[in-house]
Amino acid sequence: MQNRALRRWQKLSPAAGRWLAGMALIVSGPVHAAGSSQPVVTVRNDGILQIIAHADPIVKAVMLLLVAASIASWALWIVKGIELRRAQAGLRNDIGALAGAASLRDRRDVHDRSTVEMLDMASAELERAGATPSHRMLEGVEERVAVQLPIVEARAIQRILWGTNLLASIGAISPFVGLAGTVWGIMNSFLSISRTHATSLAVVAPGIAEALIATAMGLAAAIPAVLIYNSLTRSIACYRRMLSEVSVLVACIMSREAERRDIAEQAMRSAPAARRDQVVPIAQLTGEVH
Repeated sequence: MQNRALRRWQKLSPAAGRWLAGMALIVSGPVHAAGSSQPVVTVRNDGILQIIAHADPIVKAVMLLLVAASIASWALWIVKGIELRRAQAGLRNDIGALAGAASLRDRRDVHDRSTVEMLDMASAELERAGATPSHRMLEGVEERVAVQLPIVEARAIQRILWGTNLLASIGAISPFVGLAGTVWGIMNSFLSISRTHATSLAVVAPGIAEALIATAMGLAAAIPAVLIYNSLTRSIACYRRMLSEVSVLVACIMSREAERRDIAEQAMRSAPAARRDQVVPIAQLTGEVH
């Protein structure tokens, strides 16, 4: 009946007949040659989880890798956040204790590992100079302590930086890992078209959906990793500043203790000369009496 109506319209107006024929093709779908058969593929995916469950093994591996990277980022944020808070609280306490310390041995309220290392190093250098060091020896002690304090700071910063490189790597690499899953999913879609010889969306959609999910998971892993890395970097910069302040306070305590030892050494050297000056007049007086 449809063909009869088309022929009737073609007799009346050839242009109208061609227009109606085109609309009939759009509505009813492509017309295949007689005797040709095209397989009908129906794929049912009700949600994202079902799409992931039916995904290609390579795409699944990419998704699992991105999920593991995201979990590692959040775990590092929790662990490093707690570690940095404790370290900053310890340094804050040590700064207050060192500000009122009279000597290197006055360390009752000092608890941070880096502060203790600095005090131990300065005390060891001062003890190597001996009980009665000269002025030149004390100057050498101060120079050696000033050289070694940055080394102790560098070790402390290296310890606190542990794990941040992994965050930087996750933030930089995750989008490209997701892109690899995207490329593989789209490639599978085109391979499905070539295998089934069908251009239906039911054939192409699952692979494209897998590809887009892989891309989204790559971004979901990368964006929090970058934000966490920036937050930890700011906290580490604050920790570095506080560590430098502790280093300066240790150097000041060391300098004051060296000054006290230098003054004590000079007093000990000047005491015999003063006693000799007092003995000479007494001898002269005894000579005059005789």
